[in-house]
Amino acid sequence: MPSSKIVDPAGAVFGVILPVVAALSGVLLTKLWEPRLPAEIATHWTTTSADGFSTPMSSAWTFALVTVLFGGGCAAVAALAPALLMMRRTMLVVGLSVVGMVSTVHVVILAVQLDVTDPADTELPLWSLGAGTVLGAGVGMIGAACLRDYRRRVSATHRPDVTLPRAAAPAAVAASVGFGTAGSGILLLLLGVVPALVVCRISGGWWPLAVFVPVGLLIVSLLRFRVIVDEDGIRVINMGMTALDYGIDEIEGARVDVVKPFDDFGGWGLKVKGPRNYGVVTRTGPAVIVTTACGDRLTITTAEAEDMAGVLNAFADRRRE
Repeated sequence: MPSSKIVDPAGAVFGVILPVVAALSGVLLTKLWEPRLPAEIATHWTTTSADGFSTPMSSAWTFALVTVLFGGGCAAVAALAPALLMMRRTMLVVGLSVVGMVSTVHVVILAVQLDVTDPADTELPLWSLGAGTVLGAGVGMIGAACLRDYRRRVSATHRPDVTLPRAAAPAAVAASVGFGTAGSGILLLLLGVVPALVVCRISGGWWPLAVFVPVGLLIVSLLRFRVIVDEDGIRVINMGMTALDYGIDEIEGARVDVVKPFDDFGGWGLKVKGPRNYGVVTRTGPAVIVTTACGDRLTITTAEAEDMAGVLNAFADRRRE
């Protein structure tokens, strides 16, 4: 039956309400501390000294606007119940990472200037960038785990086409898709550790590791999947959570084709190409292409494509006997 759910309650709390509360909390905290702050506070620093100043409340509203527009703008996607679950989870983690970083930096900027006569003499503790990013990402992961899949589910009425592959003795098939342990380590090194060490050398501190490494881990995690096919259907697991799943009742058929990620989907990872056309594409080669009664099509590149297609079609046959 089609789902009438428009808003995911958990998505609304974590993706909409939380960024707004964070933004307003920064404004209220500034108002509370304003008597102890200089008439103009430092809001920007070079590597040696403060070079940008603003009134406390003007700065507070700027931080609030950035928090809501950039962090909240990304995170709000989590509230859209009909949207792809994994897309909502990813946007929530990214959005709240931004919220955490901006909010933490704002609080630290205020704290280091309490009861200060000359704000030009203050320094911004750069560790706040990393600490805020990690804190926000952690809250985002908690929120992502609370999201639920409200997509429209429709049962297929016919068996898969007779020309599609069938497994003679269907049994569960599981496969890891995407970067393996070695590949993930290399990617994390290139995207997280190396850039962080370069910035560490330039800045003279270790705070960049807390920014670049979590971002690198997020990117790597988005390119690692576990695909499980059994009598219940097909499930794609990412970041320890079910990102996509189609019940065997929904599946109209599964076939095998050769897919090139950049030519066919414009890149690697979880991709969307056109309405209801999803891909978990991490390599060039065979892919299982699953069509469902609701109009969705899911493409997964894997060496086990033939086995997965055969198992899905065989189990779909049994379910409709």
